[in-house]
Amino acid sequence: MTRFLFIVSLLLCASAASAQQQPGHDACARDVSRFCRAVMNNGDGAVLACLKQNRTRLSKACDKVLTDHGQ
Repeated sequence: MTRFLFIVSLLLCASAASAQQQPGHDACARDVSRFCRAVMNNGDGAVLACLKQNRTRLSKACDKVLTDHGQ
């Protein structure tokens, strides 16, 4: 889960406050657990790639977080 928090932080603006990062984490946490659990320990790039690979299956909220951050 620590790696997931880091990847969400990367997706969000690097200078964003912790309070602003929480919505991104909340939006994608379930999707990561559902679709990307197997790659959570393989690094942030693997989690992001997994989310992108499962794009059509993601929740609307997580998809919006990725879209809003150019992913």
